[in-house]
Amino acid sequence: MKRTAKAFWHGDLKSGAGHLSTQSGVLNETQYSFNTRFADGIGSNPEELLAAAHAGCFTMAIAYALSQQGFTPGELNTNAVVTLDMAKGGISQINLELQATAIEGVSAEEFEKQAFLAKENCIISKALAGIQIELTVNYH
Repeated sequence: MKRTAKAFWHGDLKSGAGHLSTQSGVLNETQYSFNTRFADGIGSNPEELLAAAHAGCFTMAIAYALSQQGFTPGELNTNAVVTLDMAKGGISQINLELQATAIEGVSAEEFEKQAFLAKENCIISKALAGIQIELTVNYH
């Protein structure tokens, strides 16, 4: 399986701009620039896309783990925060915050155990080996 994306850029770093497109078409010439990455411009940026990818991958991984044990997860909501620290050379940390509704037959301790295993085994977490990844679980 292969997935593709394209990036186009024109100009220098601060005054230039570009756009991103994905194979699926979900992103179709979505703009990005210095301001969307380092300030509050309108558009996307690589770190935001990485946060979305990590949140999606991790959430699917926990759903899969629970399903493999015969449980049907209710709502799983993950917020991912990617910290870009240029003084440390780039992305220094990712925080995953999982909010989940209780599942009949799954204790809070078991759910948390499965969540931490999912964090370690999700494909994006593995691709980001070497970056500190923190997980907070709220199971109610």
